[in-house]
Amino acid sequence: MSTPYALIKYYLCHKFYNNSIMKNFLYPLMGLVVTACGAGKQSPIDREALVTRNSPVVTSFDSLASLSVGNGEFAYTVDVTGLQTFPDSYKKGVPLGTQSQWGWHSFANPEQLRAEETLKEYDFGRGKMEPYATQFNEKGRAQDAANWFRVNPHRLHLGIIGFELPQGTDISQIKDIRQTLDLWKGCINSNFQLGGNNYRVETVCHPSADLMAARISSKAHTGICFRFPYPTGGHCDDACNWEANDLHNTTIVSTDEHSAVLKRELDATVYYVTVRWEGKAEWVEKGKNYFVLTPAVDDFSFTCAFTSEAPSTLADTATQTQEAAAAHWTDFWKSGGAVDFSECTDVRAKELERRVVLSQYLLAIQCAGTTPPQETGLTYNSWFGKFHLEMIWWHQAQFALWNRSELLDRTLGWYEKVEPVAREIARRQGFDGVRWMKMTDPSGKEAPSKVGSFLIWQQPHLIYMTELLYRANPSKEILEKYNRLVQETAAFMYSFATYEELEGRFVLKGAIPAQETLRAAETVNPPFELSYWHFALETAQKWRERMGEKRNLEWDEMIDKLSPLAYNEDGLYLAAETATDTYKDIRFTSDHMAVLGAAGILPMNKLIREDYMKNTLHWIWDNWNWGKTWGWDYPMTAMNATRMGEPEKAVGALLMDKRTNTYLVNGHNYQDGRLRVYLPGNGGLLTAVALMCAGWDGCTVTNPGFPKDGTWNVRWEGLKPLP
Repeated sequence: MSTPYALIKYYLCHKFYNNSIMKNFLYPLMGLVVTACGAGKQSPIDREALVTRNSPVVTSFDSLASLSVGNGEFAYTVDVTGLQTFPDSYKKGVPLGTQSQWGWHSFANPEQLRAEETLKEYDFGRGKMEPYATQFNEKGRAQDAANWFRVNPHRLHLGIIGFELPQGTDISQIKDIRQTLDLWKGCINSNFQLGGNNYRVETVCHPSADLMAARISSKAHTGICFRFPYPTGGHCDDACNWEANDLHNTTIVSTDEHSAVLKRELDATVYYVTVRWEGKAEWVEKGKNYFVLTPAVDDFSFTCAFTSEAPSTLADTATQTQEAAAAHWTDFWKSGGAVDFSECTDVRAKELERRVVLSQYLLAIQCAGTTPPQETGLTYNSWFGKFHLEMIWWHQAQFALWNRSELLDRTLGWYEKVEPVAREIARRQGFDGVRWMKMTDPSGKEAPSKVGSFLIWQQPHLIYMTELLYRANPSKEILEKYNRLVQETAAFMYSFATYEELEGRFVLKGAIPAQETLRAAETVNPPFELSYWHFALETAQKWRERMGEKRNLEWDEMIDKLSPLAYNEDGLYLAAETATDTYKDIRFTSDHMAVLGAAGILPMNKLIREDYMKNTLHWIWDNWNWGKTWGWDYPMTAMNATRMGEPEKAVGALLMDKRTNTYLVNGHNYQDGRLRVYLPGNGGLLTAVALMCAGWDGCTVTNPGFPKDGTWNVRWEGLKPLP
């Protein structure tokens, strides 16, 4: 996509942006020249070659290199055997999860603790007391309630499915490992040797059912074990408690020569497991919550389906599942956006391409369900398996930008289901509309938090994401489906802001911003939130006009009178208007550099001066405490750098050599020993690359996020520009 015309546009756009003659006369003339001359038609990207060359290959045991299959609603993660044979070996790496969007559990509540007991009132100077669901330092019933509702419900590990090996067999005994995730067909091919026997295992997930399937070739006739744990209720773990067999039950509902149906009961939670096999085999109950299927043939296959209701029919066979998976993934890769870095000569391009391809796969299997995803997806539990709504933009905005808006649409329907809960949160705090919760579960209930309950940047996400849906499919159907939620979301935003009569301006206060090192009681006008309020309210007004409604005049007044971003004498934007020591206090130069999101995630607006924002980018680049960042901070920096005309910094941010910007062999964004998987980083990467390729509204530069030095000949197709 790099052409002489792109170089001309880049030079004019970024060197003379503020020159009105350039903008009003030379830009249009340049566009006519480019159109007349043409840049040459790009040949289609060889998508199969692009995907195949980035398929992960594992040749030795690595606890961080487990591979997954899934469909957005369900995922199954395997070790080097292609099954979950050694879960303890991966427990502190990328765990061997079997998780679904519907599989949740709550411990008993004998004390009858109530959600209302988690509320504490705060005075943020808005003329009223506001109750928030929070955590308590003082021991007592309120603390007990907060702790219980924070842990419950928690996401379930549905069951371990692995080879039944002799006691004492260690993963070090697995030899000649050759494991490949065939991305094009959605199949994990595992070859290894154990005890002098060769094994070949093909593992897939059904594209529309919570079902895994495996085909096994081995003369060893090794059994397959099905083991079921009790949940731990842990903050961040594999959710497998193997020491509580007396607290749950697995009973055989039915069995015959080729199938078995099991019923799982854990307190009030019930679900079903259906195992179906082809070929002669023996099914036995080895112990409580423990079953073994032993084949009597060399070539053996089985499926295992998990359902919240008793199954009415048998699931597909392994062959049918493998065929369905191959068709699904081939269509997936052919139909979405694609970016090809193979013609780039910069040595970093190959790694960037790998991250981009693997991130598309991981987000499709982990983050494309009917409820928002947790930060560790369907691999293992973080924050008890609950999901964080301030992260949904990072997980899923990319779907619309990569021409897969149906996957975003599938999740956003959840907002309508939980609207009554969100409306009650706003009502009890004295606000209009709906206040979207931060840390929650499929029910929409608020998890008490000393930080999360005070965040507000999750609020505009619904407006941004529905706007991306509309841009991808500008139809009346999308407008009618989401307009009411858009308007109610904006109604809260208007009522949350405070008007200062003396200053004649609206301010944002009484909230913890995206840069969570700031405190709610002390923070006024955080820059990202100000910019987001401006963007979201203006977008909500556009939706009113599209629906044939008049603009809301009160919202227009707020748009006109929102406070501009605060800055210091050096022309650097502050972490908040009240954070006057931004460049002296480490609290303000750690965690998320959210100020960059004000003109990166979001388009430029009248609250921002471009020269000050560019100054701020440069200062952060040179001075930020990068060791205290998160995976999506690098894409956010890249997006800001792209909009500021700094493409070398954009690429440099995406590939910065920092721990929290590490991408494992399976594509997962590693953070630390607790968060070995961090999918917001993957989603942010894809959103940043979309901006760096397709640009944004009004951008005239080809590939604006890549240097024009001849080393970044990036080819792409099917991407959408950002607002």
